[in-house]
Amino acid sequence: MKTFKIGGIHPEENKLAKEEAIEVFPIPKQVTLFVTQHLGAPSTPIVQAGDKVKVGQLVATAQTLVCANLHSPVSGTVVKVDPVPDMTGYRKLAITIDVEDDIWEETIDTTSEIRKEITLTKPEIIERIKACGVVGLGGACFPTHVKYMIPPEKKVDYIIINGAECEPYITTDHRIMLENGEECLIGVQALLIASGAPEARIGIEANKPDAFEHLQRLASQYPNIKVFKLKTKYPQGAEKQLIKSLTGREVPNGKLPIEVGCIVNNITTTYAIYEAVQKNKPLIETYTTISGKGAKTLKNYKIRLGTSISEVLSTVGIPENTGKIVSGGPMMGKAIANINSYFVKGMSSLLFIDESESKRGVVEECIRCGKCVTACPMGLEPYLLYALATRADYEECEKHGIMNCIECGSCQYGCPAFRPLLDMIRVGKNKTGYMIRTRNK
Repeated sequence: MKTFKIGGIHPEENKLAKEEAIEVFPIPKQVTLFVTQHLGAPSTPIVQAGDKVKVGQLVATAQTLVCANLHSPVSGTVVKVDPVPDMTGYRKLAITIDVEDDIWEETIDTTSEIRKEITLTKPEIIERIKACGVVGLGGACFPTHVKYMIPPEKKVDYIIINGAECEPYITTDHRIMLENGEECLIGVQALLIASGAPEARIGIEANKPDAFEHLQRLASQYPNIKVFKLKTKYPQGAEKQLIKSLTGREVPNGKLPIEVGCIVNNITTTYAIYEAVQKNKPLIETYTTISGKGAKTLKNYKIRLGTSISEVLSTVGIPENTGKIVSGGPMMGKAIANINSYFVKGMSSLLFIDESESKRGVVEECIRCGKCVTACPMGLEPYLLYALATRADYEECEKHGIMNCIECGSCQYGCPAFRPLLDMIRVGKNKTGYMIRTRNK
């Protein structure tokens, strides 16, 4: 069983919804689409109030390299293009559409037939991924096509596929592997063509034996795709840790996976790539786990982008004594400040965290126990970075590797003094990054 060697923790898994098959959430009467649903620059709206749109129609374009196209998830009439509060409460530009029927663009294959033969060439696959607005669905939402714009001096040895789903509660990747495993592997084949890599390696944590066995059986038809069982350990799905686990290679500090001949994608992203390459279907939906220890309803939903968060919450019900509703996992996700906002690409969960669990403990003095150092998968000293960031000593923060922090939260998870290690390290990382950028101008 493969794993990374340095640090890591094993939080309570709470995969409560793992037996719940993916359901299609009803199409809402109105959707609101933020033009910032990805890492990088906002996409630029090309529609205005009064325009008629179909499902899959381009409504905002990528004007810069690190950006992603945005397509309408519904058919209907554009109501407005105005700033709207997102789930943090900050106002961001968005396109609001009133839904009328469910009329799709004629160029999209809406049949359920699995298309195995890939007819597109390498540049055509990359262009199709870009055109369909595919982004990483493992959390970062990085525009996928950018990863495959490989410099001519670089060579890709492995496509690494993250099926670890190491965050507690979230189970959509698990369900996608069970329900759409064949399509995922065809998506992986497309990535092999796009990259020129000779082999793909899929890593699945040991707590998903059914998904592991299912994909391993399917992969027997694909000699260049191998499936590996990973130790159940957080953050097994983090990019650098996954590469170490599956290849033994280490990505140098400050470098990207391409430096060691790897490109990493999430397993649900490979399904989106299948739909883009083989069906010409843009990314217009997100897969979301509804869960929590006190949850009235456990669900894995396929939800059209722009659907109201409050509409989904009213459907499943908010448990009593809910202290926080978290988007993403409890380790790296964010508490939703504004439930009157809307679903975006990569919104992998709505988690109900009980009030007793959502409250932080009383912060005490550091007892120098070393638990944070032992837990850090990057080999950093979180207690020291916390102290340096608190003192605003960003020169020392840089020297002690704060920019290498992957913000996984392992350090803060086990701190017996309840110190907000990650919170302060994030501040220090942001300030240190600004210092470095200013110095390098």
